[in-house]
Amino acid sequence: MLPELAFFVELERQVWEALLSGDAEADARALSADFLGVYDTGLSDRAEHAAQLAHGPLIVDYLIDRERLLPLAADTALLAYRARFRRHGEDRRAPVHTMFVSSIWQRRDGGWVNVFSQDTPERD
Repeated sequence: MLPELAFFVELERQVWEALLSGDAEADARALSADFLGVYDTGLSDRAEHAAQLAHGPLIVDYLIDRERLLPLAADTALLAYRARFRRHGEDRRAPVHTMFVSSIWQRRDGGWVNVFSQDTPERD
């Protein structure tokens, strides 16, 4: 049986907290070795995702809302949500970025890892 929605939101927050703190190791730990990210900049694997933190934090704050959970299998679930965030180094008066995220989490070796993530920017 799959855990509840709040469990997966907390897993997802671990990734966002790594982006907030600039912790590439925490970011990589949350992602599977065969992770695939689909972004407006292209495709990404785990190493590329973590490497974006080489120069420190990417964001200064974030908010996750509109969460939904879609069970895919006994050990796999898709978490979809809206993320609102501000990027590190941007003017505080800059508009907040908003995107919709789909993340697939899978239980492997007794733990949970993110195996897939896709971000869709909100239309203006």
